[in-house]
Amino acid sequence: MEFEKKLARLEEIVTQMEKGDLALEDSLKSFEEGIKLSRECHGQLAQAEAQVKKLVGFDSSGQALTEIFKADNTES
Repeated sequence: MEFEKKLARLEEIVTQMEKGDLALEDSLKSFEEGIKLSRECHGQLAQAEAQVKKLVGFDSSGQALTEIFKADNTES
């Protein structure tokens, strides 16, 4: 399942559980599914973050020079 579908399903589970209408057994199943989806989404985000690189220039032969992109968490 792709990331967006996992996230949408996770949001559905949260909404259902917040309503409080589920039976205990259904709540437990939904909770387990939600934890699994959350871990999978987190893993996919970590993998994507590791692949993001910033272009910093070109070498003398025209090859791209990159470095790992680190988001600046400071606010202006």
